[in-house]
Amino acid sequence: MSAVQNVLFIMADQLRADHLSCYGHPYLQTPSLDALAARGARFERAFVNSGVCGPSRMSYYTGRYPSRHGATWNRVPLSVNEITLGEYLAGQGRELALAGKTHIIPDRAGMERLAIDGASELGVLLARGGFTELDRYDGHHTPGAESGYPAFLRRHGYDSADPWTDYVIAGVDADGRVVSGWNMRNVHLPSRVAEAHSETAYMTDQALDFMKRRGGQPWVLHLSYVKPHWPYMAPAPYHQRYTADQCLPVRRNREELADAHPVVAAYRQQEESVSFSSDECVRVVRPAYQGLIRQLDDHLGRLFDYMEGAGLMKNTLVVFTADHGDFLGDHWLGEKELFYDTVQRVPFIVMDPSAQADATRGKALADMVESVDLVPTVLRALGTPGPGHLLEGRELQALLHGRGGAPWRDCVFSELDYSFRQARVLRGKTPQNARAWSVRTDRWRYVYWLDEPEQLYDLHADPGEYQDLGRSSAHAGIRQELRQRLLDWMLRGKRRTTISDEAVEKATNAHKRAGVFFGQW
Repeated sequence: MSAVQNVLFIMADQLRADHLSCYGHPYLQTPSLDALAARGARFERAFVNSGVCGPSRMSYYTGRYPSRHGATWNRVPLSVNEITLGEYLAGQGRELALAGKTHIIPDRAGMERLAIDGASELGVLLARGGFTELDRYDGHHTPGAESGYPAFLRRHGYDSADPWTDYVIAGVDADGRVVSGWNMRNVHLPSRVAEAHSETAYMTDQALDFMKRRGGQPWVLHLSYVKPHWPYMAPAPYHQRYTADQCLPVRRNREELADAHPVVAAYRQQEESVSFSSDECVRVVRPAYQGLIRQLDDHLGRLFDYMEGAGLMKNTLVVFTADHGDFLGDHWLGEKELFYDTVQRVPFIVMDPSAQADATRGKALADMVESVDLVPTVLRALGTPGPGHLLEGRELQALLHGRGGAPWRDCVFSELDYSFRQARVLRGKTPQNARAWSVRTDRWRYVYWLDEPEQLYDLHADPGEYQDLGRSSAHAGIRQELRQRLLDWMLRGKRRTTISDEAVEKATNAHKRAGVFFGQW
């Protein structure tokens, strides 16, 4: 019998891998996550399948790549035809509870086509992506009825029709004026909300309350924090925990701007990139970003302490990761999306309580893993192997329990649909050709852009990804090889989703058993 009774899947929004002390940050200490890594395993090379919140999360939730699940950007609904982790678990008598953010957009058109009542139990479940919502809080707009956070704030004296805007993401400047964290120049100020009433504290409380209510009953919880995602307002004392000199140096040089890739150049014209091209912006935002991470780590320590005392660390699979990173001025860019390790590489820590995982406990693993690996790993831990004709990820137990069987992957894939972005308009593209795909090996990062030049980086000679070799004649052969690998991956995608491989094998060459005798002489 598996030692895993519960699953805690924690996600931080827009968290860079290099911003945890266990991943090498020299100033930002994250003792709670370091301790989790020490009792589990830390993947050094974990990558998302999209550098955008929505499609990345849908790959985590479905175990499928963006071009297969179809939710290729933030405002794109996940098809009712896609099966999420919550649905797999519900079929085994379990529910997947949510505390925090998902970015799920309901497929209203799909439900209407199938005559599914959106208010029915099934309709509500589909609209929520298979999650049972304890408290949904997306953290980048004023929360509505889906979250209890506004009412919580009002109960604690934040008297406002919109306490999130007026307190949580606002500060008071030197002249006594209330100013908004939407303006990044203000994020050196403390949030107007007390730390105990902040977003991170509130969502940790939701998780704790859930665990206490469950008692000894099995549970699966997706605890999804909105921080350190913008607005980068941190409550006191975290707003001043770090100075600009205690932040990582910005990774960029002037040579990147000369003859830059046209889509990357268009991204650099967007407002967030223009802002982050300023040294002042970098020096103001990065300390606040780090403060939000330290706050997150402190509250995870509070959660882990409870779990330890309740005996939950002995029977709970804990996964900690992020949906993507944040440029924070690297490569003269703000936000995320593009194909640099700054964005594509994320922290990925797995604490498997089973004895089989002792082989890798406390180790840093160099194997390449992807977001799509989450679903098959959770299902395996709970004794529920997933359908091979649907899931495109791999069970990480093959690594956590000691390598065996088939060789592990030697490359990872990511995708971008930039149809919704100003960069598409600047390039004169349509929503049908504003697309790109990337394959990353140990040495190379290759990007194929529809109707645009290719990109190529030699990660051994140029680990900072400054020199784009996409138009280098000397590297034409390398690009051809990687283009072929990308094509092979695309052609092998799992698109026959309505019948299992086992059913196909059973029905192979079976026409005579079905009474069909074509071709006889």
